Amino acid sequence: MKKWIASAIILAIVVFGSVIGFNMFKAQKIKEYLASRPTPVFSVTATTAALEDWTPHLRAIGFIEPIQGVTIANEVAGKVAKINFTSGQQMKKDEPILYLDSEVEKANLKTAKARLPAIERNYKRLKSLLKKGSISQGDVDDAEAEFLALKGEIEGYEATISLRTIRAPFSGIAGLRNVFLGQYLASGSEIVQLEDISRMQIRFTVAQNDLNKLHIDQAMNIFIDAQPDTAFTGKISAIEPAVNSQSGLVQVQASIPNEQQILRSGMFAKADVILPTIEDQIVVPVTAINYTLYGETVYVLTEKEADDGNTYLEAKQQIVTLGKTKEDKIHVLSGLKAGDQIVTSGQIRLSNGSRVKIVESDALDAPSVLPAL
Repeated sequence: MKKWIASAIILAIVVFGSVIGFNMFKAQKIKEYLASRPTPVFSVTATTAALEDWTPHLRAIGFIEPIQGVTIANEVAGKVAKINFTSGQQMKKDEPILYLDSEVEKANLKTAKARLPAIERNYKRLKSLLKKGSISQGDVDDAEAEFLALKGEIEGYEATISLRTIRAPFSGIAGLRNVFLGQYLASGSEIVQLEDISRMQIRFTVAQNDLNKLHIDQAMNIFIDAQPDTAFTGKISAIEPAVNSQSGLVQVQASIPNEQQILRSGMFAKADVILPTIEDQIVVPVTAINYTLYGETVYVLTEKEADDGNTYLEAKQQIVTLGKTKEDKIHVLSGLKAGDQIVTSGQIRLSNGSRVKIVESDALDAPSVLPAL
């Protein structure tokens, strides 16, 4: 029995020793294979960081508004007697838009004016009699009150008749007509939209940190989806004096000339405020930046010498501080200097110390015509 146990122990030692020896032999061979394997070289595209003038832009979004726009409505109720405009017509200031029936008011006005001369003569006669002592002051006061009340009544009829003629408060384009001849309009009924689109404006918000970069009459460009390649120039016309305490944003208004009447109210627009140009700045392609949870980096290429005397390019990760983006370029505030060669594509396979070779590629070039969706 003891001999059998000893044989089993010796067999187990031999088996486990064989397995351990085989794994050590395998690891040694893998190490020798990797040691003899050539260092991988990755293909990348690169560019050289250079100094150039940088004109930063401050971007925002907003909606186009008319310089003046109002929904025309009637102040008094009545039946539509005459419509003096057509949809889309150019209206002038104080031009009649619509007439409400005012025959009753005109008749009342005519009656009141007919009574006015007699009452005025009676008032003047009593004033002369008062000087002679023939009547009392109370009689004169009653006649004066009657005369002034009738004059006020006449002015009231005239004002009511005037309100029944709806006029354009300013020059502009009439929208679509919402009323019809003979229709009874309650007070406050919407008749037509009138807008002055000779000049437009846009309101947008900026962060309070950017407030010191803005000033009145500062130039800016506005882009709309209807004509994305056309820049409409404008100027900042007003800046809200107070910052929103909850959002930290400031509201800004800009005026935009609209002689060709392309801009219309309600259009979604992108505002691009032009900031002062900064000289001798590092500007690199956006594709060179690697965005991570730990910050933004670029791969800087340096020339190294191998053990065999040959040279190669080594990629080293460099942390950078970024500014604003404009089109396909980005402003680098720190972390790079002029003359640094950086990787612009192919970074996904790189790590610190990777060997690279520079190749030519047009994959990042913008197409002359964007493909249709």
